[in-house]
Amino acid sequence: MPKIRVLIVDDSVVVRRLVSDCLAGDPEIEVVGTAADGQIALAKIPQVNPDLVTLDIEMPVLDGLQTVSAIRKTYAKLPVIMFSTLTERGGAATLDALARGANDYVTKPANVGSVAQSIERVREDLIPKIKSLCRRAAPVVLACPIIRPPKPPVAGSGSPLGSAASFVSSRVDVLAIGVSTGGPNALAAMMPGLAKRFPVPIVIVQHMPPLFTRMLAERIEAVTGMPTREGVAGAILKPGEIWVAPGGHHMDLEKTPEGVRLRVHDAPPENSCRPAVDVLFRAVAKIYGPRALSVILTGMGQDGLVGCQHIREAGGQVLVQDEATSVVWGMPGAVATAGLAQKILPLGEIAAEINLRVAPRFPTVAPLSTVLPKAS
Repeated sequence: MPKIRVLIVDDSVVVRRLVSDCLAGDPEIEVVGTAADGQIALAKIPQVNPDLVTLDIEMPVLDGLQTVSAIRKTYAKLPVIMFSTLTERGGAATLDALARGANDYVTKPANVGSVAQSIERVREDLIPKIKSLCRRAAPVVLACPIIRPPKPPVAGSGSPLGSAASFVSSRVDVLAIGVSTGGPNALAAMMPGLAKRFPVPIVIVQHMPPLFTRMLAERIEAVTGMPTREGVAGAILKPGEIWVAPGGHHMDLEKTPEGVRLRVHDAPPENSCRPAVDVLFRAVAKIYGPRALSVILTGMGQDGLVGCQHIREAGGQVLVQDEATSVVWGMPGAVATAGLAQKILPLGEIAAEINLRVAPRFPTVAPLSTVLPKAS
């Protein structure tokens, strides 16, 4: 099988060397070139024909945001991974880059000690994303015993098991969403289509580091008009409010006399993730049982699979995004393959399906945007 051809773009010689050394150790990947700025990168792309580009954000001549916009004009399908700093400015720029068409991002190692540790950190973060975006990810190995619905899941609109009509009479008290690679744009495209005056709380796990999740919450609020915040321990869930799990922490729920409250904690990562979708979904299943609706959107890996099993076993509902509209069909694909999805839908149809199941009295609202707006 041909190697994955990668072009590395960064104005730092040290970073270019670090990433090159990191990738050189993988037999499936070949570094076919490097560039010190976006202008050089754009000239090199037709020369070296890469399968994927890693792209720094802050560069002279043509920065990362300008470069990813230029790449998308000519190479609509070429995967781009941004190299970001874990700072306020870096977080905002990363979300802007994703909105302009970047597929994913990796944060630059900071305070990790030796060069060897930095290389290992980049290797752990970057190589799986390269292989996943270039369709070389390892096959999903289902990590739990699987229950099967009585009929196969339905792709697209139509039909008995997937039909919302059979669920309209079922009360839904919470909407739980799990998402990873491609998530910020998927959320920005889907969530404005949810019914106004949304009648239940919404809880979200998006795999992101600290700081990035706060900015994501701000952008979701901007496109939905719904109050949206990072999860805070002790906050009570209320209808029409959105809570995003804070980066670096798990978020789950507890039932109290005052209502269902958020829990935020530092338990070990699950599926190599913190926050993890499985952690939240297990709590949703335990507290809400058959009154839970869960949605798995685009993402790498299989986080959410076990959580969806818990939700189905408790009588709740599970929807997943289809492969054609997912940046990576890892998480939704694992749930669909396990037979846990009651419906498999294109991204553009998910909000309407949620409305029918959660808020059938309200009309569907057309999405306002397919990308996140720039930070103000």
